[in-house]
Amino acid sequence: MKNKILVYPTIFAEFHDDGDYFTVTSPNIEGMITQGDTREDAVIEAVDAIATMIDGEDYPKPMDPSSWRLKSNESIVYISVDMKQWYLEKEKRLKTKTVKRTITIPEYLDNLARERKVNVSGLVRKALEKELI
Repeated sequence: MKNKILVYPTIFAEFHDDGDYFTVTSPNIEGMITQGDTREDAVIEAVDAIATMIDGEDYPKPMDPSSWRLKSNESIVYISVDMKQWYLEKEKRLKTKTVKRTITIPEYLDNLARERKVNVSGLVRKALEKELI
């Protein structure tokens, strides 16, 4: 799993022709295009689009956008992508099954858990997520 935060310059183009919306492209990432109804939506979509497009071992080096020629409806917006977080969310989306594990706990804890109706599997899952993620 990649433990890296990446920042890429993107081009936001604002349109008002068939409603209001923003398209997002990046010369850094060939073929990457997405859109959103608002700037906030476009940022969220851009994070996912960038992470999806660069999913792999080698990340493109961010370009210097100072030489980019922009149209009057375009602006440069830097998008930060936390690849570790994106991979974790991707794994959760792809998760299709649970696995059975056998654990050993002291009898008194098992009795207390039963008395208090504690879901031991859920508690262990939460503890593992806290520890590992």
